[in-house]
Amino acid sequence: MSTKRQPSFDLPADAGALVVGSFDMARGRRFDWHQHPVHQLVWCARGVLAVSVGAAVWVLPPPRALWIPAGVVHAVEASLPATMRSVYVRRRGCPIRWAAPTVVAASPLVCELIGFLADPSATARSRAHAERLLLDVLRPLDSSPIELILPLDPRARRVADALLSDPADPRTLAAFARSAGACARTLARLFLAETGATFGQWRTHLRLRAALTHMAARVPVAAVAERVGYRSASAFIASFRRLLGVAPGAYFAR
Repeated sequence: MSTKRQPSFDLPADAGALVVGSFDMARGRRFDWHQHPVHQLVWCARGVLAVSVGAAVWVLPPPRALWIPAGVVHAVEASLPATMRSVYVRRRGCPIRWAAPTVVAASPLVCELIGFLADPSATARSRAHAERLLLDVLRPLDSSPIELILPLDPRARRVADALLSDPADPRTLAAFARSAGACARTLARLFLAETGATFGQWRTHLRLRAALTHMAARVPVAAVAERVGYRSASAFIASFRRLLGVAPGAYFAR
C-alpha cells in the first residue's frame, strides 16, 4: 500500500467559490488522515474509493460522492485503480449546511458540472453559473457508512486479523478460541466492549465492506456472496439491504 499525506488545501484568494482537483490513484494508494479548512466533495470518476472518518467507512463507486464538511479529519484509499475528483468549496457563502459527512448522488448532471469546472479555459461568468448550479443540485442519499472498529485486546485482535485476511472464514468464536488464547465467552465480551458490536455484527460489517470492493470490480453477486462467506446470494442480498438500505445492484446504479 502506498500511503501519502494529502496536504491541507485552501482556496486561493482569487479563486471562485470552488476549485476542482484530480488525482489518479493506483490500487492501494492512500491519502492518510488529514483535514481541510474548506468543504470537500469527493467523487470517484473511475474505480472505487473508500473514505474513512473515524471508524466509519464510505465506499464510493462512480454513482456516489461524499460531502465532507470543513475541519473533518478523514482518509481516502483507492480499493481499485481510481481517478478521484475532489471539489474544494469555500465555506463563506456556501449554501450547504450539512454538519456531518453526507453521501450524495453523482448524477450525470453533477458529473458534467464537475468536469466543466475542472476545465481552466471556462470563462469567469460561466464558471460562476456552474458553481452555483452544482451546489444547488447536490442531493443527499439515504446511505449509512460501514463501521469497523478493530479490537485492541490481542486475543480478539487475532480473530479480527484472521477475518480481515479471509472474510469468508466460517469459524465460530468457539472454533477461534484455541488459536486466540481465550474462550468463546471472553472473545464475545471483548468484541462487544471494544468495538461496540457483537461478533456477528462485526463480521457482517467486515464481509459487506469486502463485498463492495468485489462488486466495484464487476464480480457477479453470486460470486461475491461466496467470496465473503455467505451460503447463498439471497442471504447476502438480504444482509446488504439491511445494512445499506438498498439492494447490491441499486448501490452501484446511477
